[in-house]
Amino acid sequence: MSVSAVPSTFDVVVWFTDRALNDGEYLQPTKLHRLMYLAQGYFAVAFRGQKLMPATFVAEGGGPVEPDVWRVYASGRPYIESVPPPERVEQFLDSIWRRFGSHSADYLGNLILGHPPFQAALAEGQRSEIAMAEVAAFLAKPPAARGRAPGQPGVEDVLRPRTAVSATGKAVSVRRWTPGRPKGDS
Repeated sequence: MSVSAVPSTFDVVVWFTDRALNDGEYLQPTKLHRLMYLAQGYFAVAFRGQKLMPATFVAEGGGPVEPDVWRVYASGRPYIESVPPPERVEQFLDSIWRRFGSHSADYLGNLILGHPPFQAALAEGQRSEIAMAEVAAFLAKPPAARGRAPGQPGVEDVLRPRTAVSATGKAVSVRRWTPGRPKGDS
């Protein structure tokens, strides 16, 4: 069992809702849950299975839902004192927001509702837990191997590259290197 990158799911929720407000947007509950689900899945891909937040997503007919967040936000945004996320998490959330934040809840639903891990959980029944390890495995597959729908990006398309200065003073994009799987592993 891994330790999550932030201590509370509400830290991520508050980050997304504040970011939406700063961009002059009302963040619908459905869109919030879809962004959280995508963030949790892509974080696991980018950081070798680590959880972004201590959240459990369940399958509902309209998409993935984190039940505790859904209940707390049912009557509007409550006052929650959050802890600012660490820099790498904030950069990651910024990448998620830049890639998906401008899209509608319906667009995000079209990306997510066809995911095999979501479909498998939904087949078990409403409120069945979505296995996040399966979500990460699905999102980590190359596009051709997962039959990704148009617009379904890979993690390399989601993460915003960091910039650094080369020895010559030129700005360059950098990414954290992680070794690939040895040939022959599947």
